[in-house]
Amino acid sequence: MRQLYTEIEIEAPAERVWAILTDFAHFSEWNPFIRSIEGKPESGSRLRVQIQPPGASAMTFRPKVLRAAPPEELRWKGHFMLPGLFDGQHTFKIEPLGPGRVRFIQREKFSGVLTPFLANSLENNTKRGFKEMNQALKARSESAPHAR
Repeated sequence: MRQLYTEIEIEAPAERVWAILTDFAHFSEWNPFIRSIEGKPESGSRLRVQIQPPGASAMTFRPKVLRAAPPEELRWKGHFMLPGLFDGQHTFKIEPLGPGRVRFIQREKFSGVLTPFLANSLENNTKRGFKEMNQALKARSESAPHAR
């Protein structure tokens, strides 16, 4: 098991951050890591997600949404080819810190037989992708034209 964890504080209400995070149709406009998502952010649904970590090729997978609890958590689990080979449970968490201010947490737990062989890429490229997405979400959430 390997875990990546990042967090960032955002000066915006949880509802605005959630609205941007789940507005999949506009990901290509702002998200440098998750280039596109198709599907609905609803528990039990299947998504089609394309990620492109910095310095790596794009990858598309079809995770199942495990939890969608607006405006606090979106969590899915996906795998590469076959379950148990390389699995990832990705969590986006929005924690209120005060009026109009939240902590955004992005975490992924990796498991499967290929995980040890991908550890270096996960720690470098994928974690950097998380951080870049966090910064982009912060910028979009805090900018007036995108306020919802």
